[in-house]
Amino acid sequence: MQNKVRIVLVNTSHPGNIGGAARAMKNMGLADLYLVAPKHFPSDEAISRASGASDLLDNAVVVDTLEEAIADCQLVIGTSARERHIPWPLVDPRQAADLVFDEGLETAFVFGREDRGLTNEELQRCHYHVHIPSVDTFSSLNLAAAVQVIVYELRMKSLLMKDEPVVASKWDLPAATAEQIDFLLEHLETVLVKTEFLEPKTPGKVMTRFRRLFQRSQLDQQELGMLRGMLTAMEKQMKE
Repeated sequence: MQNKVRIVLVNTSHPGNIGGAARAMKNMGLADLYLVAPKHFPSDEAISRASGASDLLDNAVVVDTLEEAIADCQLVIGTSARERHIPWPLVDPRQAADLVFDEGLETAFVFGREDRGLTNEELQRCHYHVHIPSVDTFSSLNLAAAVQVIVYELRMKSLLMKDEPVVASKWDLPAATAEQIDFLLEHLETVLVKTEFLEPKTPGKVMTRFRRLFQRSQLDQQELGMLRGMLTAMEKQMKE
């Protein structure tokens, strides 16, 4: 996906937003940044806001017009914060990510100026408009934040297509086995009977609920050992 998707920023006023957009892109695995007639670039402020993504700024393609930025693209998606007089195919960020992967085309996501977005003429060069559904009472997003939303959805779709977990779970210790849970429950039941918390003739569903609790907790082997040790200590105190 990285080589097929570019982020295009049109006439950006604040260099910090360029740096923030570069950082968002690198966070999500994108590298191709195109800048259309930026007001201030290169810029130390852009480098500072990039926070480690300055390589994207070094390799950014700076052009004079949107036409140059999208000339070799097969799919162009422009960000739009409002409805236009002439209806245009409109998608949300997740649908836009679906389009990118379904079509497999060289794609540009185009972001407009901080104060007024893209012009009607620029939007008409886009196959689709993407709208981020923010609340009506405070709908304006910072440019870098808008880029982050789009590239996040692209990253999520990429992971889904690769059948990779969104968040890889790596625990520091092995999980307790079913047999170990059985031994823990037997030990617990013995202690509960000795403390007269549990009536052996009418246990009800107490032990069933404890089993559900432990299985829901997904104990690791050290945690299970701690519980067994606690029960052993309780038994020792009862003997003294």
